[in-house]
Amino acid sequence: MTANDNRCVIAVAGPAALAEAAADRVLARIEANSGRVAICLTGGSSPRQLYQLLATDAYRSRIPWQRVHWFIGDERFVPADDPLNNMGMARELFLDSCAPAANIHPIPTATADPTDPDRCAALYERELQSFYGADTLDQARPLFDLVLMGVGPDGHTASLFPGDPALDQTARWVVGVPRANVEPFVPRVTLTLPTLASCREMLFEIAGTEKHAILTRLFARENLPANRARSTGETVWLVDRDALPEDFGGRQDS
Repeated sequence: MTANDNRCVIAVAGPAALAEAAADRVLARIEANSGRVAICLTGGSSPRQLYQLLATDAYRSRIPWQRVHWFIGDERFVPADDPLNNMGMARELFLDSCAPAANIHPIPTATADPTDPDRCAALYERELQSFYGADTLDQARPLFDLVLMGVGPDGHTASLFPGDPALDQTARWVVGVPRANVEPFVPRVTLTLPTLASCREMLFEIAGTEKHAILTRLFARENLPANRARSTGETVWLVDRDALPEDFGGRQDS
């Protein structure tokens, strides 16, 4: 079965509640680990309010910034200051004002050749392996404490698109994507499904009525990338009620 058998769907009332619920889960994962923490961020529009919230005093003061490391699930070959740069957005909204520079781990697309995204992927793979301390992932020792995820209109997640051979990659931690299926149509670099799965919690954020159609397909268990992405630990989908299919009967929070 390609759908997430361990997926917990939590419906919330609107984008503000979604961001607050996500921020609380980020804090909970940080607080559960008294050592070095690793969080894998995501791009797109869904996490913007979350990132803004993490920069506010109410959350910023509760994060031990010196021991939290921030990675990114995928990146586009656009300039670092481009609004479509995933880590660039996170840096602008909260990382550069809160986190030590040494704890921010962007995919090095700015200095890489866009015609050879797989070489850039190899560089990030080595960085992840160095941080992890091994070149093979151990299910008993997750790479990340938390992986943030989103869902695209075609069911892609990170930069893993429907029908892409990268979906079946098990040996590589990170791969190059020569061309995306959705805008911007530029090369990308993405973590693979096994790497994303190596986490204590995978947290999807899904908001807006425009996601209603793709969620209907996902909840019908279509073989789409977002349905193949799941944590070796806990997989949680935080969903704005406006995006939910009409027949959704799962858990609903206020």
